[in-house]
Amino acid sequence: MEDPKSLTEIIANARPEEGGLRFDMAPNWTQGRTAFGGFTTALMIAGVERLNADLPPLRSAMINFTAPVAAPPRVTSEILRQGRNMTTIAARAQSGGKLAATATFSFGQPQTSRLSHDLPAEAAPAPDTGRALTYEGARFPAPAFFGNFEMIPLNGDTPFSGSDEIRIRVWARHKDPAQHDSLPGLLAIADFLPPVVLPRLSVRAMNSSVNWMVNLLPEIPRTRDGWWLIESRLSAGHNGYSSQIMRVWNTEGALVIDGMQSVVIFEQP
Repeated sequence: MEDPKSLTEIIANARPEEGGLRFDMAPNWTQGRTAFGGFTTALMIAGVERLNADLPPLRSAMINFTAPVAAPPRVTSEILRQGRNMTTIAARAQSGGKLAATATFSFGQPQTSRLSHDLPAEAAPAPDTGRALTYEGARFPAPAFFGNFEMIPLNGDTPFSGSDEIRIRVWARHKDPAQHDSLPGLLAIADFLPPVVLPRLSVRAMNSSVNWMVNLLPEIPRTRDGWWLIESRLSAGHNGYSSQIMRVWNTEGALVIDGMQSVVIFEQP
């Protein structure tokens, strides 16, 4: 079996290819037949940062997952507009010759503003120790990529447990210390929770992220010892599709990521 690879190692070993960057795949970053969506997003932002110098801080990202990432992806980027304040860049990840994911990243210079509004985190015990997410009691094993993270569960139930819960909330961090404060690491961990609709199901169902929209609030996201407070909350679900709010706070309780995701659920009749 292929040896596990850290996100740091995979990013560092990216190879120039046809105007883009080719990244390795590794079994420890997969979920089923595809790479974990947060991993794909992390590679796209890492590629954009490598291919475009002197970018302002990332302010927003819109990601669409269009096909499985089953082979080493090639990431390309295109500057859509570079203005005095904002730079907008499109990224594409191709896998096995097929378009697998697209992203639009918006980078912006800081502005002088009177606006100051926060959404502090709900009170939570401070993270002291972490343990790998294994979903004790679940009837099905966790995806391989969960092994790259430590977590402390706070709220929520296991997938396919028939729960009435509409949120999952945990402390989590990368096992790889080099990703504790990196931008690719933050985007990877922000997407690591399972779709929050899954605990409401009582039988196993395949699922796939359709898209993911992310707003980043601080210019340089920082937290203590790599721990992030991550929450997914179900907004609504109908006809096999669900919408969820996904937020990340640092250990000081400051909101770092405010996001939304669409998920398709393939329930068996």
